[in-house]
Amino acid sequence: MSFTHFNDSGRAYMVEVTGKDDTSRTAIASGKITMRPETIQAIQNERIKKGDVLSVAQIAGIMGAKKTSDLIPMCHQLMLTGVDLRFEIGTNSILIEAEVKTVGKTGVEMEALTAATLAALTIYDMCKAIDKEMVISEISLMKKTGGKSGDYLREGLK
Repeated sequence: MSFTHFNDSGRAYMVEVTGKDDTSRTAIASGKITMRPETIQAIQNERIKKGDVLSVAQIAGIMGAKKTSDLIPMCHQLMLTGVDLRFEIGTNSILIEAEVKTVGKTGVEMEALTAATLAALTIYDMCKAIDKEMVISEISLMKKTGGKSGDYLREGLK
Protein backbone atom coordinates (compact mmCIF):
# COMPACT_ATOMS: atom_id res chain seq x y z
CA MET A 1 0.00 0.00 0.00
CA SER A 2 1.35 3.44 -0.85
CA PHE A 3 0.37 6.60 0.94
CA THR A 4 -0.03 9.82 -1.02
CA HIS A 5 1.21 12.20 1.68
CA PHE A 6 4.59 10.55 2.39
CA ASN A 7 7.77 11.17 0.41
CA ASP A 8 10.41 8.57 -0.51
CA SER A 9 11.99 9.00 2.93
CA GLY A 10 8.71 8.19 4.66
CA ARG A 11 8.16 11.76 5.83
CA ALA A 12 4.97 13.75 5.39
CA TYR A 13 4.74 16.17 2.49
CA MET A 14 2.06 18.09 0.66
CA VAL A 15 1.05 16.34 -2.56
CA GLU A 16 2.18 17.99 -5.81
CA VAL A 17 -0.83 19.09 -7.88
CA THR A 18 0.81 21.19 -10.60
CA GLY A 19 -0.03 18.68 -13.34
CA LYS A 20 -3.70 18.40 -12.40
CA ASP A 21 -6.31 20.25 -14.46
CA ASP A 22 -8.27 23.12 -13.00
CA THR A 23 -11.92 22.13 -12.69
CA SER A 24 -14.99 23.60 -11.05
CA ARG A 25 -15.34 22.01 -7.62
CA THR A 26 -18.06 22.15 -4.99
CA ALA A 27 -18.48 20.49 -1.62
CA ILE A 28 -21.37 20.50 0.82
CA ALA A 29 -20.86 19.41 4.43
CA SER A 30 -23.29 19.35 7.30
CA GLY A 31 -23.31 19.22 11.05
CA LYS A 32 -25.73 19.34 13.93
CA ILE A 33 -25.74 20.99 17.33
CA THR A 34 -28.31 19.72 19.82
CA MET A 35 -29.42 21.86 22.74
CA ARG A 36 -32.26 22.49 25.13
CA PRO A 37 -35.45 23.90 23.58
CA GLU A 38 -35.04 26.98 25.79
CA THR A 39 -31.69 27.67 24.15
CA ILE A 40 -33.26 27.43 20.68
CA GLN A 41 -35.92 29.92 21.81
CA ALA A 42 -33.27 32.30 23.16
CA ILE A 43 -31.44 32.17 19.82
CA GLN A 44 -34.64 32.79 17.86
CA ASN A 45 -35.71 35.64 20.15
CA GLU A 46 -32.21 37.20 20.07
CA ARG A 47 -31.80 36.85 23.83
CA ILE A 48 -28.22 35.57 23.73
CA LYS A 49 -26.04 38.24 25.37
CA LYS A 50 -23.13 37.74 22.95
CA GLY A 51 -25.31 38.79 19.99
CA ASP A 52 -26.93 37.36 16.87
CA VAL A 53 -25.81 33.73 17.10
CA LEU A 54 -26.49 32.61 13.54
CA SER A 55 -24.97 35.71 11.95
CA VAL A 56 -21.77 35.23 13.92
CA ALA A 57 -21.77 31.48 13.15
CA GLN A 58 -22.19 32.31 9.45
CA ILE A 59 -19.11 34.54 9.53
CA ALA A 60 -17.13 31.98 11.55
CA GLY A 61 -17.94 29.28 9.00
CA ILE A 62 -16.79 31.49 6.12
CA MET A 63 -13.60 32.41 7.95
CA GLY A 64 -12.99 28.75 8.83
CA ALA A 65 -13.29 27.69 5.20
CA LYS A 66 -10.79 30.38 4.21
CA LYS A 67 -8.31 29.29 6.93
CA THR A 68 -8.52 25.52 6.42
CA SER A 69 -4.98 25.20 5.08
CA ASP A 70 -3.71 26.92 8.25
CA LEU A 71 -5.49 24.34 10.43
CA ILE A 72 -5.03 21.04 8.57
CA PRO A 73 -1.39 20.32 7.74
CA MET A 74 -1.67 18.69 4.30
CA CYS A 75 -4.39 20.92 2.85
CA HIS A 76 -3.47 23.17 -0.06
CA GLN A 77 -4.19 26.87 0.19
CA LEU A 78 -7.10 27.47 -2.18
CA MET A 79 -8.68 30.47 -3.83
CA LEU A 80 -12.29 29.96 -2.82
CA THR A 81 -14.89 31.39 -5.18
CA GLY A 82 -17.81 31.03 -2.81
CA VAL A 83 -18.76 29.99 0.73
CA ASP A 84 -22.30 29.89 2.08
CA LEU A 85 -23.88 28.44 5.20
CA ARG A 86 -27.50 27.56 5.82
CA PHE A 87 -29.14 26.86 9.18
CA GLU A 88 -32.27 24.82 9.84
CA ILE A 89 -33.64 25.39 13.33
CA GLY A 90 -35.53 22.53 14.92
CA THR A 91 -37.14 22.08 18.33
CA ASN A 92 -33.89 21.09 20.03
CA SER A 93 -31.20 21.32 17.37
CA ILE A 94 -29.74 23.39 14.57
CA LEU A 95 -28.66 21.69 11.37
CA ILE A 96 -25.80 23.42 9.62
CA GLU A 97 -25.03 23.09 5.92
CA ALA A 98 -21.86 24.62 4.47
CA GLU A 99 -21.29 24.90 0.72
CA VAL A 100 -17.86 25.81 -0.65
CA LYS A 101 -16.84 26.39 -4.29
CA THR A 102 -13.62 26.88 -6.20
CA VAL A 103 -12.04 26.41 -9.59
CA GLY A 104 -8.75 24.65 -9.05
CA LYS A 105 -6.59 21.56 -8.91
CA THR A 106 -7.86 20.10 -5.65
CA GLY A 107 -11.23 19.75 -3.96
CA VAL A 108 -12.90 21.76 -1.21
CA GLU A 109 -14.25 18.94 0.97
CA MET A 110 -12.03 19.90 3.92
CA GLU A 111 -13.04 23.55 3.59
CA ALA A 112 -16.74 22.64 3.73
CA LEU A 113 -16.21 20.33 6.71
CA THR A 114 -14.21 23.03 8.50
CA ALA A 115 -16.91 25.63 7.80
CA ALA A 116 -19.66 23.42 9.27
CA THR A 117 -17.53 22.58 12.30
CA LEU A 118 -16.54 26.18 13.03
CA ALA A 119 -20.15 27.32 12.73
CA ALA A 120 -21.20 24.66 15.26
CA LEU A 121 -18.35 25.57 17.62
CA THR A 122 -19.33 29.23 17.40
CA ILE A 123 -22.95 28.45 18.27
CA TYR A 124 -21.66 26.48 21.26
CA ASP A 125 -19.38 29.33 22.33
CA MET A 126 -22.12 31.94 22.09
CA CYS A 127 -24.66 29.85 24.01
CA LYS A 128 -22.52 28.04 26.59
CA ALA A 129 -23.41 30.50 29.36
CA ILE A 130 -27.00 29.22 29.31
CA ASP A 131 -26.52 25.63 28.06
CA LYS A 132 -23.34 23.66 28.70
CA GLU A 133 -25.04 20.40 27.68
CA MET A 134 -25.02 21.15 23.94
CA VAL A 135 -23.67 18.38 21.69
CA ILE A 136 -22.01 18.84 18.31
CA SER A 137 -22.45 15.81 16.07
CA GLU A 138 -22.91 14.40 12.59
CA ILE A 139 -20.21 16.44 10.86
CA SER A 140 -20.11 14.83 7.42
CA LEU A 141 -19.52 15.36 3.74
CA MET A 142 -22.87 15.33 1.95
CA LYS A 143 -21.86 16.03 -1.64
CA LYS A 144 -18.88 16.92 -3.79
CA THR A 145 -18.52 17.67 -7.49
CA GLY A 146 -15.56 18.01 -9.82
CA GLY A 147 -12.08 16.60 -9.99
CA LYS A 148 -10.57 13.37 -11.23
CA SER A 149 -12.44 11.19 -8.74
CA GLY A 150 -15.77 12.54 -9.96
CA ASP A 151 -18.91 13.39 -8.08
CA TYR A 152 -19.99 12.03 -4.70
CA LEU A 153 -23.40 12.07 -3.07
CA ARG A 154 -23.80 10.65 0.43
CA GLU A 155 -25.81 7.44 0.37
CA GLY A 156 -29.46 8.03 1.07
CA LEU A 157 -29.54 11.52 -0.43
CA LYS A 158 -31.31 12.37 -3.65
